Amino acid sequence: MTNRLDQLLQMLNESKNDSFLLFAIAKEYEKRRDFPKALEYYLKIRRTDPAYVGVYYHLGKLYEELGQTEKAIEAYRAGIQQATTAGDQHAKSELASALMELEDD
Repeated sequence: MTNRLDQLLQMLNESKNDSFLLFAIAKEYEKRRDFPKALEYYLKIRRTDPAYVGVYYHLGKLYEELGQTEKAIEAYRAGIQQATTAGDQHAKSELASALMELEDD
C-alpha cells in the first residue's frame, strides 16, 4: 500500500497547480521534517495562487522554524494583506497574532 505522500503526489500529476493538494503535500513533508521540500511546495502555492490565504501562516511558521525571522515577518504581512482582501477576519487575526508574537521576541 502506498503512503499518504505518494498518493498526494500521484493526485498532483492530474491537477498540477491544485492549491489544496500542494498544501497537503507541504504539510506531509513538514511532518517528515523535510523542510526544504515543504518550503518548495508552500512557495509554489504563493506563486501560483497568492490568494490562498491558508498558506501564509504555515509558511511563516516554517520560516520561524528555519530561523529566518525576516522572511516569516514578510509572509505574515503578505498573509494579512491577502486575508484583508478576502474579508477573512479569522485568518487575519491568526496572522496578526503570529506577527505580533514574533516581533515582540
